[in-house]
Amino acid sequence: MTEDTAPAGPLSGVRVVELAGIGPGPFTAMLLADMGADVVRVDRTAEVRPELFGTPHPDLLGRGRRSIGVDLKRPAGRDVVLDLVGWADVLLEGFRPGVTERLGLGPVDCHAVNPRLVYGRMTGWGQDGPYAPNAGHDIDYLALTGALHGIGRAGEPPVPPMNLLGDFGGGAMMLAFGVVCALYAGGEGQVIDAAIVDGVSLLTTQIHALRRMGMWQDPRGVNLLDGGAPFYATYECADGRYLAVGALEDRFYAELVRRTGFEPPAGAGRDRADPAQWPAARERWAALFRGRGRDEWVELLAGTDACVAPVLDWDEAPRHPHLAARGTFVTPGGVTQPAPAPRFSRTPGAVRRPPPQPGEHTDEVLTELGLATERIAELRATGVVA
Repeated sequence: MTEDTAPAGPLSGVRVVELAGIGPGPFTAMLLADMGADVVRVDRTAEVRPELFGTPHPDLLGRGRRSIGVDLKRPAGRDVVLDLVGWADVLLEGFRPGVTERLGLGPVDCHAVNPRLVYGRMTGWGQDGPYAPNAGHDIDYLALTGALHGIGRAGEPPVPPMNLLGDFGGGAMMLAFGVVCALYAGGEGQVIDAAIVDGVSLLTTQIHALRRMGMWQDPRGVNLLDGGAPFYATYECADGRYLAVGALEDRFYAELVRRTGFEPPAGAGRDRADPAQWPAARERWAALFRGRGRDEWVELLAGTDACVAPVLDWDEAPRHPHLAARGTFVTPGGVTQPAPAPRFSRTPGAVRRPPPQPGEHTDEVLTELGLATERIAELRATGVVA
């Protein structure tokens, strides 16, 4: 499916300006582009390499949009971006608080040009608060929210869940949700302060609820959903690969026991929900699963409600029959990558463009904005754009 053949997505007609950054900002722009928004990324002129134009950039987070190269530190460069702002519905930026204001591209500057603009701000700590001016990364934001405290095995240090929970879950997806909400609200524009610490804290709402109900202990790795329960954990198999077991409900656990032939430890009680019995049961399950290879277990448990799945690696996942049947991964241009999600029955998302090289569409976009050929040539000659 290409830009020409893809049906219009649910955000078709929405125009977005993205001030280039890293991590959650680009992912937000990718989500909007997947859903049909026309996204123009403003890259640094120093990163423009014309000899690479026409060759997709390897960073898949850049898919679906066009790129122009602009020197934001020059007044004429700021004016180019403000021209884009006048064209746009949304602006996305992920700088530290105050940076776009110093560039003359803050919310006040942009709303003076386009009062209906949705101005999306992506940071780790937020636009205010004692930590707001400080640098940080995903692991730091998780640490402050309590989420990192709860991830890891009992008696071992906390384990960062890559940067999926903070940058992408609590950050980018919250900003994308905020942008769509603000567009739906209509009327005058507004500013979205999307802070990873806020988003991750929101994602932990259920854990706070379980603690209030006396169903969650503060030590990590000893609870129902954090790997403490032997029926919600991963196990190594004979071939060194792993199974994920999630047999939470009694009927699913009974199916797992019946299919595997599991025998509880001698002298164990019959209450599998009793945490006191979990360590011994875990050892018994671990010994059982080490008796066969991963795929042997998968074949044995296929088509059942035992709630067991193979732990696949990055290369195996796209080839799994279920994900292949759903088209969970796509291969535009021969490059395997996750497909847009979620699914829409009438206005599906699509990968409409490969990731652009910085500055690959400068002339095209500026011409669409109405700049004359001579003016574009002047901006190029003076290094304002590239």
